[in-house]
Amino acid sequence: MNRRVARLRAAQALYQIDLTESEVDVAIESVLDEGETPSSFMLELVRGTLEHKEIIDPVISSSLQGWTLDRMGLVDRAIVRMTVYEMKYIEDIPVNVTFNEGIELAKAFGGEESGKFVNGVLSKAMEQLQK
Repeated sequence: MNRRVARLRAAQALYQIDLTESEVDVAIESVLDEGETPSSFMLELVRGTLEHKEIIDPVISSSLQGWTLDRMGLVDRAIVRMTVYEMKYIEDIPVNVTFNEGIELAKAFGGEESGKFVNGVLSKAMEQLQK
């Protein structure tokens, strides 16, 4: 499983957890294709995002203009949380790579305006994280 697929599967699992309050392992298992096993990167994204949600969510909240975290679409919220986690805690991947991957996920799986919305939120979050 390459990193792009791992990000996709992690975002799907985080979305499912947010939507249905599934157990982490159940959500991870449900997003895998038959015969697919989760990579350590995927597991780190899911578990790390959930473990650090109390630190990540305030960063996101302060990056939203005219929105609240609860008002965000679930897909966008899952992608932004995971991307902020990766930007803040995974040091061996350049921040701009993570940033771009988050936007691409949002364009592919979010609503019509998701790419622009996620770009704006992640831009502000990235500014905060670099301080």
